[in-house]
Amino acid sequence: MHSEKQKETNLFIYNFMVRDTAIFDIIEKERQRQLKGIELIASENFVSDQVMQAMGSCLTNKYAEGYIGHRHYGGCEVVDMSEGLAIERLCKLYGAEYANVQPHSGAQANGAVLLAVLNPGDKFMGLDLAHGGHLSHGSLVNTSGLIYKPVPYFLNKETGRVDYDEMEKTAKAEHPKLIIGGGSAYSREWDYARMRKIADEVGALLMIDMAHPAGLIAAGLLDNPLKYAHIVTSTTHKTLRGPRGGIILLGKDFDNPWGKVTKKGVIRKMSSILNSAVFPGMQGGPLEHVIAAKAVAFGEALQPEFKEYQTQVKKNAAVMAQAFVDKGYAVVSGGTDNHSMLIDLRPKFPELTGKMAETALVSADITTNMNMVPFDTRSAFQTSGLRFGTPAITTRGAKENLMVEIVEMIDTVLSNPESEANIKSVREKVNSIMKDYPLFAW
Repeated sequence: MHSEKQKETNLFIYNFMVRDTAIFDIIEKERQRQLKGIELIASENFVSDQVMQAMGSCLTNKYAEGYIGHRHYGGCEVVDMSEGLAIERLCKLYGAEYANVQPHSGAQANGAVLLAVLNPGDKFMGLDLAHGGHLSHGSLVNTSGLIYKPVPYFLNKETGRVDYDEMEKTAKAEHPKLIIGGGSAYSREWDYARMRKIADEVGALLMIDMAHPAGLIAAGLLDNPLKYAHIVTSTTHKTLRGPRGGIILLGKDFDNPWGKVTKKGVIRKMSSILNSAVFPGMQGGPLEHVIAAKAVAFGEALQPEFKEYQTQVKKNAAVMAQAFVDKGYAVVSGGTDNHSMLIDLRPKFPELTGKMAETALVSADITTNMNMVPFDTRSAFQTSGLRFGTPAITTRGAKENLMVEIVEMIDTVLSNPESEANIKSVREKVNSIMKDYPLFAW
């Protein structure tokens, strides 16, 4: 006979060890959603099995505040090796002299840079959110806009491209300490050389957030901003096809631009300032399991197959953008140089909001996101546009011919977005097509 205490212990062990079917059933539902549908959100992708395995590894158990060789916890000798490998591979991938792989997200990487180079109230410039910028580039509801003083620059209304002449005029009038390039919904290549010239003329630092095109840049298909920018940030989960997280890079390390010195009279290098801004400035212990997954993704990006993949991403995006144009949709800037495109719905469907369009497409198992377009007449909660991207669908093995078919299905839904029968018909077609495409085909 077991004692009552032993019975209680056995019951506790059983309840603790039994599989949590509630959450794992939800996870399986999400896996099925991903398998059955077409993923066109420009900032999403599918990772390889080994990236997921690294994320789900025992490294999640280890606390490792600080940096390699200088941790605030014992027992970090193994995670030091993992983080060191991630840094080594990342620097090789982009030709960087310095890399920090600890930021939990791209927004935190950007926040760390602002913390490193600006004082509260300092001016900086970033692409306006409504014109394709990012929250962390100066939105007034984000810490970047609450703590510092953002000065936006915009797209040219006629071309849908960054207006560098206006950027220069604004920079000369405002004298910002920092100029940020990059955005979340901009489909064209950036003129990094022109931006560096503008920054130098006004005595500003140049930071490029390459979060969206990072994979295309790694593959050599777009210009590398490390050749021009003082500081570069990125996420690791979009075109780079890694786990969700952020990074900070320096092409070359340099002295603190304001000449501040330590208590011992030594001028601090920017690498040291950035490290301090990430930890302890922005966050505590790094996610070592995510850093290991980043290392795996960087290793994958160094392989020849990665350039083949990115080449297909770019081809698919160009074909998709043209297919939208052929259907009468307005593509902001007229096309794309990267993986994404922004569609202005107003010329073809004046009454259809981005929110309505997104809802109808999601019901048809085509996932995209509503997005403001330049000079939008609607709010951020309704929008007049949709953003599309090809990284995820390309990871599944899709080629150009499927892009044309996808646009045809999107047009069918948006032409009658309130018809349940119409949506059901498209959804069945989507589900049937995607049976032939695994989540990760590379």
